[in-house]
Amino acid sequence: MKQFWFYQSPIGELLLVEEYGKLEQLVFPRHHQNREIDPQWVQNKDPFEDVIKQLESYFVGNLKEFSLNINPIGTEFQKQVWHHLLKIPYGTTTYYGELAKKIGNPKASRAIGMANAKNPIPVIVPCHRVIGKNGALTGFVGGLDTKEKLLKLEGAIE
Repeated sequence: MKQFWFYQSPIGELLLVEEYGKLEQLVFPRHHQNREIDPQWVQNKDPFEDVIKQLESYFVGNLKEFSLNINPIGTEFQKQVWHHLLKIPYGTTTYYGELAKKIGNPKASRAIGMANAKNPIPVIVPCHRVIGKNGALTGFVGGLDTKEKLLKLEGAIE
């Protein structure tokens, strides 16, 4: 049975969803993300104590790498992209084309962007660290203002 909790973060109220002890979703408070709560889900803070502790530490600049049980649900290609997102070091950025090369498909920049947009666990799976080749902050499900805040927090941009 899935459980959920709303976490009041510095970037807004985040919806956390888990099942079987693994975080499946972190949903931003606005934009096009689905924030519907299934009536069968149970609201319970207990399974999210470690997630919240690590998020709080991240938001004050003390945590550079999350250590959580996660289960992002998506296609095999999406999961491959998300796996590579986890390898982007804190405080750095990469661009879509570079990520496409790392997964062995240098022409997949657009598909990388689509997989980023479907990332169900942003911040923890750091899709915000992927920017345009020209350095532009490109689309982000939490909004470009949030992407900018996260990258500034990490020291990746000024």
